[in-house]
Amino acid sequence: MGTKEVKIWIYDKRDRSTTTFYVEQLSENKFRMTDNDLFNCRLTKGTEFETRINNNGHHEIIKILKDSDFITRRFFLSPQYKESYYRVLGDELTKRGGFWQVDFGGIATVNIPKDFEFNVDQVMKELDLNLTEITD
Repeated sequence: MGTKEVKIWIYDKRDRSTTTFYVEQLSENKFRMTDNDLFNCRLTKGTEFETRINNNGHHEIIKILKDSDFITRRFFLSPQYKESYYRVLGDELTKRGGFWQVDFGGIATVNIPKDFEFNVDQVMKELDLNLTEITD
């Protein structure tokens, strides 16, 4: 089976919540994240997982098969900076195989390739971006 992007509903029994994701379907019940879940820090771009269908017809993750190959970091964006400042870093990440997304207009998640040639903290310092990092 070739991979294709599909929309699935995932039920998280710990939080008793259901979230919709677009994922790459690798096989009947195996998937790869194509972006980042804002609330579940284990489900980041590139993470592969296996599911089962519950009684409501939603997927439940039963096992993480492969962690993401990216270094994932999250930051609160500040309204004091123009969007173009953020785009410099985001576009550079994208050109070099990384990924970035903004949720709710104020939370940036960046997926940094492990062999990324730039120090993200140094680039932010050079751009004078003083962002607050969100940590677990």
